[in-house]
Amino acid sequence: MLAITRRVGETIVIGDPCSPLGTITVVKVHRDENKVRLSFDFPRDVEINRKEIADDKARQRAAQ
Repeated sequence: MLAITRRVGETIVIGDPCSPLGTITVVKVHRDENKVRLSFDFPRDVEINRKEIADDKARQRAAQ
């Protein structure tokens, strides 16, 4: 696992920097609620899921 510190407006590039797969940008930090808002910019064919949804999908596929 890689943990990266970013500030609002800063972006993380995923994949080759010359031809990135996509980017993640910090949009907002809610200090009082201990939450962060992220913006994902990836091609439409790249599936992006919250961990709990990804786990559910994996369990469903394994059950088939």
